[in-house]
Amino acid sequence: MAQINTTADGASAKPMVRIEGLRKSFGDLEVLRDVNLDIMPGEVVTIIGASGSGKSTLLRCINLLETPDAGHVWFQGSDLTADHVDVNKLREDIGMVFQGFNLFNNMDVLDNCTLAPVTLKKATKQEAEQTAMHHLESVGLADFADAAVAKLSGGQKQRVAIARALCMNPKIMLFDEPTSALDPEIVGEVLEAMRKLAAEGMTMVVVTHEMAFARTVSDRVVFMDKGVIAEQGAPAQIFGNPQHARTREFLKRYLDDADAVRA
Repeated sequence: MAQINTTADGASAKPMVRIEGLRKSFGDLEVLRDVNLDIMPGEVVTIIGASGSGKSTLLRCINLLETPDAGHVWFQGSDLTADHVDVNKLREDIGMVFQGFNLFNNMDVLDNCTLAPVTLKKATKQEAEQTAMHHLESVGLADFADAAVAKLSGGQKQRVAIARALCMNPKIMLFDEPTSALDPEIVGEVLEAMRKLAAEGMTMVVVTHEMAFARTVSDRVVFMDKGVIAEQGAPAQIFGNPQHARTREFLKRYLDDADAVRA
C-alpha cells in the first residue's frame, strides 16, 4: 500500500493521473471549482466529504464519464480532454466500480467478466475465461462463475463488478461509493476485496463514506467541500490533526455518528 514517489534510480515518478484547474457545472450549480490533484502510481487515495461536495463528479471526470467545463485530466501523460485523444482506448486502462454495480443481469457471472476483454481487447474466449476465473477466485467468487447475476446478493454483485474491472488489466481502479448501496452486514466483504487489491499495489481512487477504510487503507485522504479540495494529507494527519475547520466539523460528525451506532 506504500505510496510510490520515486523510480528505482531515485528520480521522481510521474503522476499516473494529473488533474489541473478542473471545473464542472450542472446548469447554475458549480460542482467543481478549480480542482488540482495528482495520483501517483501505486497510491491509494480516498476522497471524503459531505454529500454534494463534488467527490463523485471529480471521480467521473477522471475517465470523462463527465466532461469538464474547463481544465485538464492527464492519464499516463495523455490529456484526456484533448480533441485528438482516443478516450475509449485510454479508458481500457481505467477500471471503474459503480455504486449500482452496472452488471448485465441477462448474463451469468463469467460472461459479465469476459465480454469486454473479448470485445475490446480481442482476447480469445479461453484466455478471457482463464483471466476471469483468476479474478473471481481473488474476490472469493470462483464457485459462482455460472450463477445468474440476478440471484446474487449485493455484496456478491459488487465483488463481481471488481473482478470484471480487473479482467481488463487496468492501470488504475476508480471506486464510486462502492458500498453505499449495500446492507451494512455485507459491506465488509467488499471492503476486504478492496483491501486485498490495495495490498497488491493497485493504484486506486476511492470515493467513500467508510471512514475506517479511508483511515487504515489509504496512502492519502482528500477532503472535499463545496467543489474544492479543502485539505489533503496522510490519514494520520487528516484524522488525527485536521487543519481546516470544515474537515474538523465533518470528521466530528462522523465520529459522533459512529459512537451513536456503537451505543
